[in-house]
Amino acid sequence: MAKTVLITDDTAFMRMTLKNVMQKNGFDVVGEAADGEDAVAKYAELKPDLVTMDITMPKMDGITAIKEIMKQDANAKIIVCSAMGQKPMVIEALSAGAKDFLVKPFDAERVVEALNKAAG
Repeated sequence: MAKTVLITDDTAFMRMTLKNVMQKNGFDVVGEAADGEDAVAKYAELKPDLVTMDITMPKMDGITAIKEIMKQDANAKIIVCSAMGQKPMVIEALSAGAKDFLVKPFDAERVVEALNKAAG
């Protein structure tokens, strides 16, 4: 069965790009969130296998959203997908519970590889 994914990014173009990559590679995109608050609510509702998370977003940033989702589900599989590639940000995201970190602009193969690795 296809792995379900929730895409979180405040840019519609980025959500569409990620969705296209995922669908071409057999993932089932079950939802999209435009900010961290929306991502936390949709995670609870949709219970996806995987989540992609941007860091810099309105309402609630990605790091806070990762922490909130991890409170709901300690086994959540979250992959950060952000232009913020600075080391402290990467370390903070990973210590909050993210499984991997992709820096934008990303390579489609790298996205699929990270999703497959996180999915187990």
